[in-house]
Amino acid sequence: MANIIDGKAVSAQVKEDIRVETEKLKAQGIEIGLAVVIVGNDPASQVYVRNKEKACETVGFNSYKYALPEETTEQELLALVDKLNNDDKVDGILVQLPLPKHLDDKIIINNIRPDKDVDAFHPVNVGKIMIGDYSFLPCTPAGVMELIKSTGTEIAGKECVVIGRSNIVGKPQAMLLLHQSGTVTICHSKTKDLKAVTSRADILVAAVGRAKMITADYVKQGAVVIDVGMNRDENGKLCGDVDFESVKDKASYITPVPGGVGPMTIAMLMKNTLTAGKDHHGVK
Repeated sequence: MANIIDGKAVSAQVKEDIRVETEKLKAQGIEIGLAVVIVGNDPASQVYVRNKEKACETVGFNSYKYALPEETTEQELLALVDKLNNDDKVDGILVQLPLPKHLDDKIIINNIRPDKDVDAFHPVNVGKIMIGDYSFLPCTPAGVMELIKSTGTEIAGKECVVIGRSNIVGKPQAMLLLHQSGTVTICHSKTKDLKAVTSRADILVAAVGRAKMITADYVKQGAVVIDVGMNRDENGKLCGDVDFESVKDKASYITPVPGGVGPMTIAMLMKNTLTAGKDHHGVK
């Protein structure tokens, strides 16, 4: 039976460390601010934004929410981003994705100042991650690294397999494992004999977006299994990309869904915002 990696507990510790540091900054007259922009009424996005506001409250950041109507034009959204880029009270800017279809994610992200891009989606930040000289890490992959670290697993020299090649998780995840000297394989829909590749993995990260796709026969005995997926099963219940019930007896460590990677994403957003704030105020 695998050890369950408790994302709630690990994220609570990360947030507590940030809260302590924020208190010290406040004593020096420095306040950290995060601006969150949401366009339209997507229910999942509304939940994420509320959770981000709560996290800001927990760690002691100022939170600025901008809720814009569905019909907001690109020009209007870019004008708001420009205003936030130039606002000294705002250390981090996050535009909640997905945006309504008439708005181009890429154009909006490219207009956020890289030093305020706490999602680490701007091409400048993506490039910095590639060469290993970064200020911010994309929140979900960074959270995965914290979860692996919490198990005491050494990444160097291990076979690491990432299933999924998205710009938000798969590709940056592979880079972070590589920076820790893992031997990394990225799998995707065109990978031949997926089971043969994944069953070599000492560390397996599933980020494919298909409910319970990864069953025990994909997993090496004793592997660390991190499930980034967030899906609904046949009964409408939240589940991951990994079939938890069949894999838990084969893995050495496994993340549950919910309660695994999810809480870490927001904790790492707080960490990025703290980093941005310290940089802006010249705090080492």
